[in-house]
Amino acid sequence: MTREGINEFGKNRRSRRANTGKFVHDLNESFTKGPLDFKQRISQHVSGIMAVASKDVVTIPPTTTIMGAARTMVGYGYRRLPVADPGTKRIEGICTVVDVIDFLGGGDKRQIIDKKYDGNMIVAINGPITEIMQQEVITIQDSSSLEDAVSTMIERSIGGAPVVTEDGKIVGIITERDIVHLMGETISGKRISDVMSERVTTAPPDMSIESAAKTMIESGFRRLPIVSNNLVCGIVTATDIMRYLGSGDAFKKLVTGNVDEALSLPVSSIMKGEIITVRPDEDLGATAKLMYRNKIGCLPVISDEGLAGIITEHDIMMSLKEEE
Repeated sequence: MTREGINEFGKNRRSRRANTGKFVHDLNESFTKGPLDFKQRISQHVSGIMAVASKDVVTIPPTTTIMGAARTMVGYGYRRLPVADPGTKRIEGICTVVDVIDFLGGGDKRQIIDKKYDGNMIVAINGPITEIMQQEVITIQDSSSLEDAVSTMIERSIGGAPVVTEDGKIVGIITERDIVHLMGETISGKRISDVMSERVTTAPPDMSIESAAKTMIESGFRRLPIVSNNLVCGIVTATDIMRYLGSGDAFKKLVTGNVDEALSLPVSSIMKGEIITVRPDEDLGATAKLMYRNKIGCLPVISDEGLAGIITEHDIMMSLKEEE
């Protein structure tokens, strides 16, 4: 994948977002006319899921290598990639960043390397993505309403879903970020403290990358605030770990069999040290806009005493359901 290709894709996606500006403006204008419940706010203004779903969906064929899929996700900044037949475009599976770090050292999928490839990492990472992809994919019909799509994502606790036709052909993808961006105005007036998660899984700066990856797999979280003496000094995501393992010296260590060495470094060596934080009493709608503008999936919530919680796109989307 070339850098020019990535940049061109980004331009096309920004253009598509700009073209929906009037639609979003009209929707937001309607929110000032009086209180509406969650279903009304969606169903009265959005006729179907395709008005919101990203149509510039990137898919990979089942023959794509695991490393190829990882590099595609890193290159585009995606957390998930649908796997589809290149001819029919029918969906066959989906792969997420968590699946990749599970395979590369974080969880049970690592056993594939040992059992099927006799521990040969270079052969394993060049195996097909079908080895680690999720075959049972939760999809949303292109004829569905936005209300039904959001309900499905909340009930199934998923951050995104491919949008497919009746015969399974993928035509788009809908994510929490799309929903939060579109419906952000409905949650203005609420506080972060109303919906944030107070129980936060954190990691100390000296935790190994391997332990951090396993913590993500076991907890089901894609990111970990790095905390020392109750002070947040950084954050690490599943994408950060995947990017680290697929580049430079770490990659060389992986393919030469020195996996333990690559994973034994402290998580502080790959964490993001410059992070945006918010306070519990800040407006939820403004926070949603801040997250979308900076393409951030979560923000640590800081009080005078230190880390008070974490707010994620999923938390914000869940708050929309409370409007029902």
